[in-house]
Amino acid sequence: MPTPLRPGPLGLDSNHCEIDLGTLMRVLTPCPTFIPEKPDQALLAPAGGIPGYSIDAAVKHLDASAHAKSQGRCARYVREAIEAGGARIPLPRPVYAKDYGPVLSKLGFTKVPAVAYSPLRGDVVVLQPPSGQVAGHIQMFNGSKWVSDFVQGTDIYPGPGYRKDQVSYEVFRP
Repeated sequence: MPTPLRPGPLGLDSNHCEIDLGTLMRVLTPCPTFIPEKPDQALLAPAGGIPGYSIDAAVKHLDASAHAKSQGRCARYVREAIEAGGARIPLPRPVYAKDYGPVLSKLGFTKVPAVAYSPLRGDVVVLQPPSGQVAGHIQMFNGSKWVSDFVQGTDIYPGPGYRKDQVSYEVFRP
């Protein structure tokens, strides 16, 4: 099998220990060993804002835990999914789902503008409560549906009260 040719200081034929036709020099040293160059890490875009975080693990955990109907424990289910993905939410944890925004920011999640928003797998949305409620809501997008303690569907609002009031929300991306 022929060896690949690569340009080098001795010309295109520098992978061979023979006369280099590119420079008409005889190679006196042993053939150079090809060592693939590693890309400069500073030039690579980071894979995500959270080192070691796995969106797949978080989504898998949440999908496996979710119920058909709300259990009233969205904050717990989404927190456990985020932790299953590899992020640790420090104590004391927020009591209400509506208070998770600053915690997600500190973990390295990036706030995404809600204008013309298109969800991506692993996105987390923190919704403020509709009138008559206190806790608010938190949910994660699994790639096709919004999930918290229950499978919600494709609408960003988890229920009629949120939809009616068009509550404010923040989107966070890992």
